[in-house]
Amino acid sequence: MFNKGEIIHHSRDKLGSILVIDYRKHRVLTFNSIFEQSKIDRRYPYIPVHEYSRAMLLPAAFCPPQHVTILGLGGGVMASAFHHLYPDCHVHAVELRQAVLDVAREYFGLPDSERLSVTIADARNALSDLPDAITDMILADLYSADRMSPAQAQRQFVESCSRALSPGGWLVLNYHRAPDPEGPYFRQLRKHFATLLMFKSKTNNTVVYASKQPFDPINPKDPSLAGLEKRLPIDWSRLMSRVSRL
Repeated sequence: MFNKGEIIHHSRDKLGSILVIDYRKHRVLTFNSIFEQSKIDRRYPYIPVHEYSRAMLLPAAFCPPQHVTILGLGGGVMASAFHHLYPDCHVHAVELRQAVLDVAREYFGLPDSERLSVTIADARNALSDLPDAITDMILADLYSADRMSPAQAQRQFVESCSRALSPGGWLVLNYHRAPDPEGPYFRQLRKHFATLLMFKSKTNNTVVYASKQPFDPINPKDPSLAGLEKRLPIDWSRLMSRVSRL
């Protein structure tokens, strides 16, 4: 998969390898040379390349956040995007591995800013330490080299996210394979959240959006999306057209 790229960084920590690979236009973070953890356009590191990463930004159109919490920093693409998109927003990222944060800063243009803070911790512990209603958005993208972290599908995780979110806040979950909509995990989500929306990417990632407030998806032709596109040029309208209610 990566045979046409140039490895520009390779390090190891106790959890395994961390590689950065350059292509003509893009830069990729990977932990095992198979799955891409993060991908950026080298000219514009704040613009996500993966479709599911772009889709995870969509709740920014529902309600402009003052505080965003990102669980799983990776190359910092989500953090950089929110930092760029909302100049008054504080972004707090939680990353398990110090070595990943170091790579995000050195190779992926992670901003050095008072509006961006990073905590090195297990996401479950960091969530439990957050005050009630402290954040307007939680984006969970917790992955190891080859699978989603089991923590992201646990009851306690959902409860902690619900507690930490502001009343109008949004939880955004990236799943490589979506759980059964009629199964126990979605029943748990429905206990805490009045609105559940879904986006299915072309790579079969499923992004789930959850809010405690009733909410109707934005019309893809809403003028606010054009305004967002001027500030962060991804196809907001096309992405929004593929959001459905669960």
